[in-house]
Amino acid sequence: MTCKKISVVFALITTAIVLQPMIGISQELLPGYLRDRGPGMPLSQFGTYIEKGELKIYPFYEYYRDKNAEYKPAELGYGLNQDFRGRFRANEGLIFLAYGFSNKLAVEFEMAMISAKLDKSPQDPSAMPARLEKSGLGDVEGQIRYRWNRERPNTPEFISYFETVFPTAEKHSLIGTSDWEFKFGSGLIKGFRWGTITLRAAVEYAAAEKAAGPGEYAIEYLKRVSDNFRVFFMLEGTEDEVFLIPEIQAHFSRVVVLKVNSGFGITSKATDFAPEIGLMFSVH
Repeated sequence: MTCKKISVVFALITTAIVLQPMIGISQELLPGYLRDRGPGMPLSQFGTYIEKGELKIYPFYEYYRDKNAEYKPAELGYGLNQDFRGRFRANEGLIFLAYGFSNKLAVEFEMAMISAKLDKSPQDPSAMPARLEKSGLGDVEGQIRYRWNRERPNTPEFISYFETVFPTAEKHSLIGTSDWEFKFGSGLIKGFRWGTITLRAAVEYAAAEKAAGPGEYAIEYLKRVSDNFRVFFMLEGTEDEVFLIPEIQAHFSRVVVLKVNSGFGITSKATDFAPEIGLMFSVH
């Protein structure tokens, strides 16, 4: 078989897989409380659930814009241990992978490449240059996620997760993480006729600071508006940073989902604007 014929056959097979008919949740005869999300267990990606033996692959892009990003010159290697507000911009390309080992256990891995710049505050008297720029490897992290029980008509589903952020950067770097970080969280999920609600909270430990404390908390809402579209809204916070994140999911087939969302900072210390777009692939 010639290379041209092989290419044609490969293209036809790929097209057949990607464009296979969408199997709506309603066709799977699921109970009403699972109509929005299906039978899978939740992942850290917004409104995303995974089943046993399923592999999720999600390459995506994220942009950050913050006109008053808080920073300390000392944390960037410039001595002065005082808070200032500068102008921050970043472009980030990420890859997210997840695999469902069973109906109760899943693992995740995420890695980022980032290009960032921070403009110094006019009130900052430190030796920090007017603009800091850095690009390279960003955060690298993994999660183990466990489902304690399946959701029932009158019982929410309970999940827990453990996250590790690996040290990938030098101390005082503008990007990446310079020391180990750990997070443990739990949440509950319950479906209703008007949508599915998730509540979760976590505690975290940062080795660089040798301190543990409250981590992120969130309330999430997911609604399947048709066999091919879902909408998602989340209010998420960490101490004095609170974000509102809406997302639209377009399910082109059983294996391809377009995800488009944006984070909007509600409090002054939260990043002002953080849009994201990506294609998630599912391999069963």
